[in-house]
Amino acid sequence: MKHRIVVLGAGYAGAIAAGRLAKRLHRDDVAITVVNADPDFVERVRMHQLATGQELRTRSLREVYAGTGVEVVVDRVGAVDVERKHVTLADGTTIAYDTLVYALGSTGTDQGVPGVAEYAHSLAGKQAALRLRARLAELPAGAPVVVVGGGLTGIEAATEIAEARPDLAVSIAARGGVGGWLSEKAQRHLGAVIDRLGITVHDHAGVTRVTENAVVAGDTEIPAALTVWTAGFAVHPIAAATTLTVSDTGRIVVDATMRSVSHPDVYAVGDAALADGPGGVPLRMACATGSPMAWRAGDAIAARLTGRPVPDEQIGYATQCISLGRRDGILQKVTFDDQPTSTVLTGRLGARVKEFICAGAAWSVSHPTLMMPSRRRRIITTAAETDQFVAP
Repeated sequence: MKHRIVVLGAGYAGAIAAGRLAKRLHRDDVAITVVNADPDFVERVRMHQLATGQELRTRSLREVYAGTGVEVVVDRVGAVDVERKHVTLADGTTIAYDTLVYALGSTGTDQGVPGVAEYAHSLAGKQAALRLRARLAELPAGAPVVVVGGGLTGIEAATEIAEARPDLAVSIAARGGVGGWLSEKAQRHLGAVIDRLGITVHDHAGVTRVTENAVVAGDTEIPAALTVWTAGFAVHPIAAATTLTVSDTGRIVVDATMRSVSHPDVYAVGDAALADGPGGVPLRMACATGSPMAWRAGDAIAARLTGRPVPDEQIGYATQCISLGRRDGILQKVTFDDQPTSTVLTGRLGARVKEFICAGAAWSVSHPTLMMPSRRRRIITTAAETDQFVAP
């Protein structure tokens, strides 16, 4: 029988991990199954573009993996039984595995703030972005739009909306400062773009309530015909319902090879995984870490199955990039431990580099097994050599 590898989720991390495994392992030895709720690959880093009316390229997962031997199952994951080693789908079907790659990612969270679920929109996925898109199209000129959250998602959402709809009154409400983690040069450029686009900034405005027509921050009420909530993400509760070791936020705790510290046949990548980065600080939820986590997991699984050295070098950072509409952007060079440096690209050049990075990430998903025939390895059959990972 073939060694059964099941990948849950086909965002950046899951899709790349599946392709990496198909590239590294011989299809005569493994059966790789990808389970995803959407039939298409969704470029989550472009949801602010989708929300403002731009058309994104559609990439069918079945077309992406055509000819690779990877099977795609379109369904939602209902539960995972890590003791019996099977996954239950929403339709009641069960899929058994020998190795599991958990990549279910994250979704938006209301942080316990009243009114968010009832009145706010998000960019947590394609359907959420499409609902926001429909609501934006309904707004008349002059309508106030409040983006809650001063992080990457909030900044990109606010600038994209303000550029696409200059007739709206766009503002950002942030608990701290908008883009406060950036270098001085990057912050200056961000401030200039915000001013140019006419965006109002409410710094140090911890939102305590959202209503149908306003965002409430302490004693301040900010009018809002539309509220866009970008203040944090949370992982799906499926992992926390298992016997896997998870963090207090439900992320699966993994080692340097993305392997669960409690269940050696389970790997986790992307937002769903809690892995230590430089200095012991957990890697942040981001495409910038999801992709290298997927590479690491794919290579580690393949190495263990084929008796080769297992890579365990630490994952770190190189840049942070922010789109500020379609014609402006920031590329912030950072240290390996994610601290900003004085090297910054801004303006149209920053936008072009950001677009190149986003397109490259999507390209790596669309071409998961480039040069596959020359790279595939056969599974060996000695338990000691495979570190307990043996084709049944």
